[in-house]
Amino acid sequence: MYEIIFYDTADGKCPVQDFLDSLDSKFLAKTLRTIDLLETNGPLLREPYSKPLENGIFELRTKHGSDINRVFYFFIIGQKIILTNGIIKKTNKTPKSAIDLAKKYKTDYEWRHRNEQLQRLQKESPAKS
Repeated sequence: MYEIIFYDTADGKCPVQDFLDSLDSKFLAKTLRTIDLLETNGPLLREPYSKPLENGIFELRTKHGSDINRVFYFFIIGQKIILTNGIIKKTNKTPKSAIDLAKKYKTDYEWRHRNEQLQRLQKESPAKS
C-alpha cells in the first residue's frame, strides 16, 4: 500500500481537494475509486488509469459519461504519492498549463520538505562552541 498525500501550498491551500470538492457526487465517487487503485498499486498502475507525463509527473484518469478528469501526482521516497491538482479535460491532449502547475507544485513540495529536514537535523545535532 502507498500513502496518498494531498499537496498543500505554503499558504495552506489544497488545490486537489478544491478540485475534488468541485465534482458532482457520482464523478467524485469514481475519482476516489481510481485514487484507491493508485493507493493499492502505486507505480504498477498503468493505462487506462495512469499515465506518465514529464519530469516525474503522472496523470490519474477517471471517466464519467462524456467527461474525463485528470488528477496529477508524483512519487516520493517511502511509498508516498503526492496528489497536486486536477482538471476536467475537454480535449484529447492534456493542457500544458495543468502539467506546468503540477511541476511547480512538485518543485515547491520538494523544496519545502528538504528545508524542513535540514531544520530538523540542525535541531538534533549538538551545538558546537
